Amino acid sequence: MYKEFYGLREYPFNMTPDPQFLFLSRNHRVALDVLLFGIRERKGFVAITGEVGAGKTTLCRALLNSLDSATIKTALILNPMLSDSQILRAICDEFRLQPAKTTKKDLYDTINAFLLRELAANHNVALIVDEAQNLKPSVLEQIRLLSNLETEKEKLLQIVLVGQPELGELLARENLRQLKQRIALRHHVAPLAQEEVGEYIHHRLQVAGGDGRVQWTPDAQSLIYEYSRGVPRLINVLCDKALLAGYVAEAFVIDAPMIQRAIDDTECRQAVEAMAS
Repeated sequence: MYKEFYGLREYPFNMTPDPQFLFLSRNHRVALDVLLFGIRERKGFVAITGEVGAGKTTLCRALLNSLDSATIKTALILNPMLSDSQILRAICDEFRLQPAKTTKKDLYDTINAFLLRELAANHNVALIVDEAQNLKPSVLEQIRLLSNLETEKEKLLQIVLVGQPELGELLARENLRQLKQRIALRHHVAPLAQEEVGEYIHHRLQVAGGDGRVQWTPDAQSLIYEYSRGVPRLINVLCDKALLAGYVAEAFVIDAPMIQRAIDDTECRQAVEAMAS
C-alpha cells in the first residue's frame, strides 16, 4: 500500500527471514563470524542463542549464503519437534540421502558413509538446527552421537544449534553434560544498541529501494528503541505501521506521534490476542 508512495521496490519491514535485509550490527557481525569460523575450521559444535525476534533465523539464512556450496554441504532443520529417529530421517532428506531402510542404524550408517565420501572429496558438512531449545534431550543425545563421527584430526560434521536462551538452560542439564563439553564456540545475539536503531531502519529502507525521501525524527527513533529495546522484530512491527500511518497522512517525515500510535495499536492487538487465547 505505502510501497509506491515512498518509492520502494518491496516492503522493508516484512517479518520473513530474508538474508538480504540482515543488518550486521556489531553483535550480529560477531555471531556470523563465529558461525563461519566454527564451520570452516571444523570445530564441531557451535551454539548460538538470542531472544525471540533477535534475528537468529535471518542469521542462519545469511550463513548459508556466505558458505561455498561447492565445498561445504549444508542442512537446515527448521522444525526441531522430532523424535531421535525422525531427526536422522530429516538430516538424510536435507542431504538428499536415500538409506535402504529406515532403522536408526541404517540412517546413522547412511549419514556416516556420506560424511566419509565428502571428506574424501575434501568437502565439509554442516548441520544447522534452528529453534534448538525445543529439542528433546533424546534428540540432542542423538545429535551428540553424530558428532562422534570424526577422524583422528578433524570432525566430519559441524553442528550449529541456534535457539532462545532456554537452549543454554537445556544444555546445562546434568544428563546432557557430555554434549555441553563438546561445544567449542558459543555466542549470544544481543539486541541492537540504541545508536544502531537508526542505522537499522536506514539499512532496511535502502535494501528495499528507498532513495532517502522518508525521514525519521530523532524522537521517533528514541521511542522505537524504548519500546523495542533493540529487538529487530519489534522494530519491524513499529516501522511498518508507522510507514502506513505516514502514507495515510501523505507525510515523508515519521515522527514520534506516529510511532506512539503504532505502539498503541500493537499493545491493543496483543491484549485482544491474549484474551482470545
